[in-house]
Amino acid sequence: MTDFSEGKVILIDKPLDWTSFDIVNKIKYSLKKKFPKLKVGHAGTLDPKATGLLIVCTGKFTKKITEIQDQYKIYTGSFFLGATTECYDTERPVNQTFETSHISEQDIYDNVQYFLGKIEQIPPAHSAIKIQGKNAYELARKGETVNIQPREVFIYNFDITKIEFPYIYFKIKCSKGTYIRSIAHEFGKKMNNGAYLASLRRENIGEYSVENAFQIQDFIQHVQTENIES
Repeated sequence: MTDFSEGKVILIDKPLDWTSFDIVNKIKYSLKKKFPKLKVGHAGTLDPKATGLLIVCTGKFTKKITEIQDQYKIYTGSFFLGATTECYDTERPVNQTFETSHISEQDIYDNVQYFLGKIEQIPPAHSAIKIQGKNAYELARKGETVNIQPREVFIYNFDITKIEFPYIYFKIKCSKGTYIRSIAHEFGKKMNNGAYLASLRRENIGEYSVENAFQIQDFIQHVQTENIES
């Protein structure tokens, strides 16, 4: 049996509509019999509507979480151009629509320049950022005003990979702390229009790739098989 208490970095391909904590709890529960007091944590939250690479650390390797979180991220996904939502993605219904017939593909490509290099962005009100000890999204869902300060992030690359109106497909390499939902929202605003994040997949955290990740059920089965054999 692999000694998870000594430390292991587990790569999981997070499914749609699972939270990052759902994954952590599932892994912790699957290992509970052999390692009842095992520390388990993840290195960088993925929103429920995002899929892709989630890195989970166990045992002594939970000390590596900050080091892993500090590495660059690569995301692929799509924006929906011509509408906005309160949370900047598909978790909430559309709250405003915009005419897009005047927007050309060249306008979209030209808009990318505003999001390269060092930029300031305001994270979504519907996020896990702490405001006076509470998650911002908890306050936002109650209808309370959420004031989040801008933060500095770095966008290394921002490529438009395909345009199929109203969807704009992208690939972004960025620093830690970057909210792709905020980029989607600001992308629409820069065009005097609206946009929200329609889909998101994390491909990489530094050199860690989703191509080498377990599906969560495959990981659980792997653990159960080792338990039987041991």
